[in-house]
Amino acid sequence: MFKAIFRSPVVQAFIGQLLGGYLKFVRATTRFELEPADLVERLKTGSPFICTMWHGQNFMLPLLMWKGAPVSVMITRHGDGEAIAVACQAMGIKPIRASGGDSRKLERKGGAAGLRAMLHALSAGEIVVMTPDMPKVARAAGAGIIALARLSGRPIYPVVVATSRRIDLKNWDRTSICLPFGRGVIKIGEPIFVAREADEATQEIARRRVEVSLDALHDEAYASLGTIDPGAVLKAKHR
Repeated sequence: MFKAIFRSPVVQAFIGQLLGGYLKFVRATTRFELEPADLVERLKTGSPFICTMWHGQNFMLPLLMWKGAPVSVMITRHGDGEAIAVACQAMGIKPIRASGGDSRKLERKGGAAGLRAMLHALSAGEIVVMTPDMPKVARAAGAGIIALARLSGRPIYPVVVATSRRIDLKNWDRTSICLPFGRGVIKIGEPIFVAREADEATQEIARRRVEVSLDALHDEAYASLGTIDPGAVLKAKHR
């Protein structure tokens, strides 16, 4: 009964509005350091692009982009997705409702429609944010993000947003929930391009580059804050 109430559209919308307001407060009270210092300028120059971050950083996403950035984000069609979608809208981020981590489940979970929507957003000059994790398999990149890069011709920028004050959940993806009045680090990796004619082996190399880059960025960002990546324990399961 509680789950049914929590997932009702009215309750999800209310939670989403609260979450959006809370994240605005966190962004306003956190001292962020950008690495590199010209991070925003670099992203603007490479726009539109595909921004990717591990699934456990869902609640960090609204802290990343500059004001007025044209951003669309891929969000699951089930569970707590509606609340997150409402929160994103409150922060000026357009949600794309689909799941696409595992290419074998694209049609069943709406990933094919989501892929088309993301391709359309990129062609319209929007930045697309997509977590690369396979469904319920954190810190292991799926084929979906590589397909998006290959078909769009746009680069993938791995990103991490780390904060000194946060709550790290003990769930499947070690979700981090940022708290106000702390320090933060936002880091980006080198862009990853996937040629349209890339064969299976080349696409696999790109997929591994996404994983390695995201893991390295997390290690560096959390180390600079004097703490440990909350999802570090998940890496050994898939490497």
